[in-house]
Amino acid sequence: MNAPLSPSRGNSLRVAVVTETYPPEINGVSRTVGLMVEALIERGHEIHLVRPRQGPEPDAPRRPKFRQRLVPGMPIPLYPDLRLGLVSRRSLQRSWSEWRPDVVHVVTEGPLGWAAVAAARRMGIPVSSDFHTNFHSYSRHYGFGLLSGVVARYLRALHNRAHCTLVPTAEMQAGLEGLGFERVEVVGRGVDGDLFDPRRRSEALRSAWGCREGDIAVLHVGRLAPEKNLAHFVEAAEAMRFLTAARVVLVGDGPQGATLRARHPDFVFAGMRTGEDLAAHYASADVFLFPSVTETFGNVTLEAMASGLAVVAYDYAAAQRHLRHAVSGLLAPLGDKAEFVKMAAQLARGPALQKRLGAEARRTAEALTWGRVFDEQEAVLRRVAQAGREAPRTALAESVHV
Repeated sequence: MNAPLSPSRGNSLRVAVVTETYPPEINGVSRTVGLMVEALIERGHEIHLVRPRQGPEPDAPRRPKFRQRLVPGMPIPLYPDLRLGLVSRRSLQRSWSEWRPDVVHVVTEGPLGWAAVAAARRMGIPVSSDFHTNFHSYSRHYGFGLLSGVVARYLRALHNRAHCTLVPTAEMQAGLEGLGFERVEVVGRGVDGDLFDPRRRSEALRSAWGCREGDIAVLHVGRLAPEKNLAHFVEAAEAMRFLTAARVVLVGDGPQGATLRARHPDFVFAGMRTGEDLAAHYASADVFLFPSVTETFGNVTLEAMASGLAVVAYDYAAAQRHLRHAVSGLLAPLGDKAEFVKMAAQLARGPALQKRLGAEARRTAEALTWGRVFDEQEAVLRRVAQAGREAPRTALAESVHV
């Protein structure tokens, strides 16, 4: 049998968090994982973070209840700002023999995630996993559509070795189960309503964008990349500009950034923004257009809602779960560009509708706290760790399969 938790640790857990993206990298997965780690530490748990070194990054000083191991990495093809972690199973086993986790939580599915699952299974440590990114869907946007089945099989093989895979919506749960993923559970996402708040609206920032009194600021936040379906955003924004005075603002950058800047020199390209600066960009806009159809969730939708924006999005992921059509946002059928553009135009002609939708979106977001989300995640980690303590290690290693 696995040893019970040490009495000196009481009810705290030792959690090894394995991820190939982490702050200060800027993306939805990084931010979510960073918040999760800090929440677990605040709740008294001990964390061993394993992630790739981000460039010439020095080793961070150890702090109470937190240690990290930085492993070598290589740039991810088509995502050079992110890195794949490179480490052997045996190397992780040596680390975890010195500091044995109660549970290993795998966030990303690259070589680092695979090595972590293999090491944990060999040691009889239970594993939980997150499913954050639809890599099998992304492949068609980069000219590798024929590989989508191969990618899906790889992802399924990794996640089916875990005791559970956490997803943010019931829609995603059903989709993965349809692909043969097992033990899929829903744990939602939250938003920081104190950071993302309509009160951060800045007339000075709007003026810098070129907005005059009465103009509409139309916003997109996210990676400027093929999988974000930005052609739909551009068409919808241009439809709004045809009907009213509007400024188009894009926050973020990516492989399509240079092309978009060349084609649309009259758009405002704000680049990467974080923290209160990012929150001010949200709050200073009026309408948020989010045309992506490849999200597992879409944290930016909640951030726009909390900022009091009128949102137009496709009817899936975060928008489907948290927006009510014509009450707190406008939801177009998934992939229906004509409806998406039509709804954007409706907002261009209806400033009163913008304000009503934005106010209701804010009220909805106020209930979507991260604390509630991390209560659920903590409960899952405790349950997985308990399963490890109750099962013999040999049985534990055999209890999940590909």
